[in-house]
Amino acid sequence: MSPSRPAAALDWFLDKSLVLGWSKIGPSLRRHWWPADPPSGVLDGKHVVVTGASSGLGLAAAAALAGLGADVHLLGRNAERLEDAEGRIRRVHPDARLHSAVCDVSDVGSVEDFCSSLKAGIASLHALVHNAGVLPPKRTTTEQGHELTLATHVLGPHLMTFRLAELLRGGRVVIVSSGGMYGQALPVEDYEFAQGEYSGVRAYARTKRMQVVLAEQWATELSPHGIAVASMHPGWSGTPGLNEALPGFVTVMGPILRTTESSADTIVWLGATPQEWPSGLFWQDRRPRPTHYGPLNKESEDDRRRFWEFVRSATGVPER
Repeated sequence: MSPSRPAAALDWFLDKSLVLGWSKIGPSLRRHWWPADPPSGVLDGKHVVVTGASSGLGLAAAAALAGLGADVHLLGRNAERLEDAEGRIRRVHPDARLHSAVCDVSDVGSVEDFCSSLKAGIASLHALVHNAGVLPPKRTTTEQGHELTLATHVLGPHLMTFRLAELLRGGRVVIVSSGGMYGQALPVEDYEFAQGEYSGVRAYARTKRMQVVLAEQWATELSPHGIAVASMHPGWSGTPGLNEALPGFVTVMGPILRTTESSADTIVWLGATPQEWPSGLFWQDRRPRPTHYGPLNKESEDDRRRFWEFVRSATGVPER
């Protein structure tokens, strides 16, 4: 249902205040007017892939999707952590249908191997959730020579999405971005962060901006396949990654941080609701949000074109 005018006004205020909207206060208020939960069993017989599923938001999303009946494919870089994640999900959902696969999303060969294996094993894919994330303390490159946050957050997901596009016909793609992207522009002169002093936090936020732009471009490119695309931000969540990257922030904001389950709610809703939603938008708490605050950090059409050509050239997909 659409919120009433007073609720819509409050929702707008929560979003613009940041602290209220992005903390646990946001969903505690918004749940009074947001769309209905996905019904029980809505994903029975459907397959869903979640990257970065061994902890944090990925684990929370995978657990919730399994609880709705999905066959969930958990991807991560470490087999032992994936096994532990499966055990944690099965303690809550004993009948969960889980399939773990070691896949380093930053590595082209690893992505290609996983996609080939999945296409050989299933006939269709209902949803692909790009959640894998990194925040390196220093500039690191992959075997293919790409900066690590770029490879993990942008190039790997792009390659995986197009390799699985045939399986995804009529399905959905959800990319987990971050509110940190609001403070960054599309870095059209330096996608690889090769210039200036490197900052892991800034590299993370830059690539999160790229994800939002890329989701809009995917929506256009994949619409002939009936594939809906969304980017979203989870608000401030007490994840292991945040604790490690910004311990001071966690100390100050700890009492009002969201749980991982609350932060993953919109991921699950976008992936599972029978309700159709408009493709290419940026979401939080089950509602589209602006991608910029006013004119700040807005990219031009030429910036967007150059970015698309860079990603397409770096990954080889989609072919011209």
